[in-house]
Amino acid sequence: MKDLGRHLGENLHAGDLVLLTGDLGAGKTALTQGIGAALGISGITSPTFVISRIHHGKETLIHVDAYRLIGEPLAIFDDLDLDSHLQSSIIVIEWGEGFVDRLADSYLELTIAFGTGENDRVVTSKGHGARWRGFDL
Repeated sequence: MKDLGRHLGENLHAGDLVLLTGDLGAGKTALTQGIGAALGISGITSPTFVISRIHHGKETLIHVDAYRLIGEPLAIFDDLDLDSHLQSSIIVIEWGEGFVDRLADSYLELTIAFGTGENDRVVTSKGHGARWRGFDL
């Protein structure tokens, strides 16, 4: 997952929004660590309890874990003020279904599923909006 994230991170720039979905332990944070590595950022951990972390590197990376916001009023997500950072940062949101489309019409959705082997993962991507048309991992 980190290698895939590194490859993805080499192709991201400010204004990009990435939605990560998948079961607990599927590799969402590991993928984000790879994105960070491509941006010269280390020390990325899951922001489950703090909801959002800002990391500075070649580009600013905002890593959000919206798991604890599921079922909460949407205003709590809005209070993160991510829309004011969208054009100047790369934003990666774990568990962001139902939230991400509040920020932008254009985003990359990656779904991570467990494969047949213990360390196997199946990743599917779906681009939303013109930025992601024809994008291939």
